[in-house]
Amino acid sequence: MGAPSEPQTPLFDRRMLEALVCPQTHATLIYDAEAQELISKTAGLAYPIRNGIPIMLVSEARKIDT
Repeated sequence: MGAPSEPQTPLFDRRMLEALVCPQTHATLIYDAEAQELISKTAGLAYPIRNGIPIMLVSEARKIDT
């Protein structure tokens, strides 16, 4: 038997989501764990999370269909 695997730490702390809002609209964000993005449906933007750090710049956001 191999060594027990260590519990995986999520790349993004969900508690941080409560403090973040869309910088363009100030609306709440939806966390997409699979895509590692924070979604602002109001603005139609998806902000990337890189290495566990949300990139909250409109210039870095991806446009999405709302």
